[in-house]
Amino acid sequence: MTPHKIETTTTVQEISPSPEPEPNSKLENPRYLQASPYTTFPHLLDLETLDLPQRLLAKALTIMAPLSPAYATTSYPLAFNWSQIIERLQYLSLATNYQFPATSFYIIVFRSQIQVTTNREDLGALDKAAHIEAVEGGGLLKYWFGTPDENGRNLATCVWRDRKDAKRGGAGEGHRRAMERVRGLYTEWKVERLRFSVTERAGEWRIEEWTD
Repeated sequence: MTPHKIETTTTVQEISPSPEPEPNSKLENPRYLQASPYTTFPHLLDLETLDLPQRLLAKALTIMAPLSPAYATTSYPLAFNWSQIIERLQYLSLATNYQFPATSFYIIVFRSQIQVTTNREDLGALDKAAHIEAVEGGGLLKYWFGTPDENGRNLATCVWRDRKDAKRGGAGEGHRRAMERVRGLYTEWKVERLRFSVTERAGEWRIEEWTD
């Protein structure tokens, strides 16, 4: 393993189907999934635009959560409950009598440190517009962001169907306006590009630096 490579491999045991969680009361149509902190219709993910592996992962990612308050400065594979997400993916595959194929997904991580005087309401409006563009472009399976800690450090992340979707999702006017607006508001800004690989039957998972 090279010093610049972020990699974690985990195997999870086969599990028996467990009861389906309570449906999100904000969603009236099971075709659409809340895959971000935003709940209004333009922000929802249309599951019918996805193949089954991506659809199942998007559903599993609804339980994505940080493992500690230090997620913003923790190595990405260790920052979130990936093992639980994979267990959920196993359950969803079993429930649909589907053998999950070996599949890779594309992750973008934004680590930042914001100035304490920044008006985050303005940033929130820009972020919402950029997210709608990304959803309309297709392939955004999950968008998650936290709250800056006492030092202004935070993390936001996107899980995409593939790299092509990520490039298209970041090419819109709303995204460009947001990027121009945030320049100078952050004391630090770092982007990580990662590959999230899941083996057959969702038996193992790996997150590593995207190198190609």
